[in-house]
Amino acid sequence: MVAPPDNDVIWARSLQHSHNGSPALGGVSLGVRDGEILAVTGPRGSGKTTLLLCLSGQLVPEQGEVWFNSVPVHTMGPRLRERLRRDRFGWIAPVPQLVAELNAWENVALPLLLRGTTHREAKKTGLEWLERLDIGACAKQRPHTLLQGERQRIAVARALATSPTVIFADEPTAALHHADRAHVLRTLTSAARSHRITVVLATHDAEVASLADRTVPLLDGRRVATVALPAVSDAEGRAACSLSV
Repeated sequence: MVAPPDNDVIWARSLQHSHNGSPALGGVSLGVRDGEILAVTGPRGSGKTTLLLCLSGQLVPEQGEVWFNSVPVHTMGPRLRERLRRDRFGWIAPVPQLVAELNAWENVALPLLLRGTTHREAKKTGLEWLERLDIGACAKQRPHTLLQGERQRIAVARALATSPTVIFADEPTAALHHADRAHVLRTLTSAARSHRITVVLATHDAEVASLADRTVPLLDGRRVATVALPAVSDAEGRAACSLSV
């Protein structure tokens, strides 16, 4: 194994993985610098989600290496990878994965409580992040009573509340209307920059990708120089944009 560069918080080399015999990643290598917002772009089925799962330790690649702060993630056992995800990583899925029995602030505070944070401090932090995302009024409501955009903001607040080193965001605004999408993205990117949180963002939306410091385009599980992305909006027919590394 070759140690990664010192300024890369996440570093991956020659990642290969397949699903049911179908190639998902075909030798992808990349580095993510500390405090950087990196967009992994490409159409659906290009390997973006598989790459984020490998980088975050949720999936062990069939071949290749993943390093976090010069520590090899790919050689960790399940318990160590679970602890790494709990203590250092945040995850935002395309569809908010909330606990139905908990209200909004409890969902945001849950990772803090699992870390051993006091109930009082976890609640305070949870409420603060809900206010920052303009959904403080929803604090005592359960997920089934809320709109899709409100539920996704709760998921974003939960990822930010733990002050992680890295947030992995897999199409975090795919299910949102344009106004909700813009607000969530502004909050995520501004919070990441002010707290120096590294963000690895998977998207097929050119508008979302434009907020990143750098893009890594994927196509059929491999890095390419450019990939055409549609500019997604509530109106149809917007022109495709070309993004490059």
